[in-house]
Amino acid sequence: MSYSEDQQRLNLSAGLASVGVAAALVVLKLWALWATGALSIAASLADSAMDLLISLAGLGAIVYAARPADEDHAFGHTSVEDLTSLGQAIFVFGSGCAILWAAGHRLVTPEPHALAAEGAGIAVMSVSAVVTLFLVGWQARVAKRTGNKVVAADMLHYVGDLMPTLGAILALILSAQFGWSRVDSVVAILAALIMLRGAAKIGVEGWHALMDRSAPHEVVESIAEIAQIWPGVRGFHDLKTRTAGAKLFVQLHIELDPEQSLMAAHEIAASLKRAIIEAYPQADVIIHMDPWLRDKRR
Repeated sequence: MSYSEDQQRLNLSAGLASVGVAAALVVLKLWALWATGALSIAASLADSAMDLLISLAGLGAIVYAARPADEDHAFGHTSVEDLTSLGQAIFVFGSGCAILWAAGHRLVTPEPHALAAEGAGIAVMSVSAVVTLFLVGWQARVAKRTGNKVVAADMLHYVGDLMPTLGAILALILSAQFGWSRVDSVVAILAALIMLRGAAKIGVEGWHALMDRSAPHEVVESIAEIAQIWPGVRGFHDLKTRTAGAKLFVQLHIELDPEQSLMAAHEIAASLKRAIIEAYPQADVIIHMDPWLRDKRR
């Protein structure tokens, strides 16, 4: 499925908004970290820096993946999404490990690390939370109208970012009101664990896609059900699938009555292809027609 000009503009606007918000938050949190020395803010800063890279990669993927197939890339350019996600996962994992080590070291230190300028830190992190909420709202609207999975995935990522941000606000409030500065390290550890979990998920999905792993089982079963009950199809075999970015590739052999005309057989295959694409709009479907052999029933 190709996007209309209006849909592509919406996708680009969501990508540009993501980059702009991430860049602004990095600058704000750098200042907040310098002013407060809070590791929970450092964790949120690392997450925002990761967001900036992911947003830049996502924007590039939206632009590059939208390019039509050419002589050198007959199946399109959507694999760039999987390649960039794998690189992002490595960066996220490294950042999470660094935050985890620093927070753990500070947590076991006999004397708790005093925080400073908690009010300024709270203000910055509150602004970050509000801006992130507005971005998520816009991305949700774009994803609903265009069905772009890059935008949808980026939206889910920012939804997950709200937890470290809100955790940093909580740590600063508790430090300012009760002097519980160790909460900062606990929040940083939780944020780092969330980052490591997200990195593992992103990395595994990217790796599987690059290794041409089949689509999820429920997708394969759904396509098989469509083919099995399709009028004129006597049987099918060699159903193969793989994914590349948001695109789903399907290859299927269907068995048709050898006595019917080529035109009739072609119409059955074409209508089945349309049905699969209707169920999965991002699918690229190739259907091969084979003669149905009656002897197979015995």
